[in-house]
Formats: sequence, C-alpha cells, structure tokens
Amino acid sequence: MSHPLLNAFWMMLWFFLWVIWLMLLFRVFGDVFRDRDLSGWGKVGWTFFVCVVPFLGVFVYLIARGHGMAERSMERAQAQQKDFDEYVRKTAGTASPTDELTRLAGLKADGTISEDEFQRAKEKILA
Repeated sequence: MSHPLLNAFWMMLWFFLWVIWLMLLFRVFGDVFRDRDLSGWGKVGWTFFVCVVPFLGVFVYLIARGHGMAERSMERAQAQQKDFDEYVRKTAGTASPTDELTRLAGLKADGTISEDEFQRAKEKILA
C-alpha cells in the first residue's frame, strides 16, 4: 500500500534538513576563513576535513569551535556598526555646539547676522 502524503512529508523533511546542513556548511567555511586567530595550516586542515567528510566535519567543527563562532560574529557586527556610524557622522557633517557657536560668531563678526539673530541662534544651539 502506497502513502503519497507520507512520501511527500519525508521528501520535504529531507529537503529542509539538506538546506539546513548547507547553511551550516557555508557558515563554517565563512567562520574558518574570517577567523584571524586561526593559522593558515589550521584553515587548510579544517577545510580539508569538512570537504572529505562533510557531515562529520561540520559537526566536529561546531563542537570544537562553535562557542567562538558567535563571539566572532558579534565582533564583526560591532565593527561594521562602528564603521557605519562613523561614515554617517562624517557624511552628515554634524557639528558640535562649539563649532556651531564659532560659526555663528564668525557670521556676526562679518555682519551677516545681527546681534538679535545671533542671540536667538545661540539660545537655540544651547537648548
């Protein structure tokens, strides 16, 4: 007796397990090659091990070095966030209140703005 629904369920289960394993495999390769503490020979060894016995290699890597994967991932994310924040600050050109007051004083000295305008802008900056 054939059970097509059960066969479809098993096929989907194996397909999703295969996709999960591929994700783990790429994650392991990414971690191996991004790790600055791992020597070149260590990278070659892990790559060879994962390529020769893929399932066992991935699982052994996760057991042996899995705890550091999250730490290295967090360090990379924090470095990327820091670089992004620095880029935004540089691009946006946000000036400190001291810089703004210096600019206002220069405009007042040049006669571009009046004393009253200077005082209003100064209060706005210091608020």
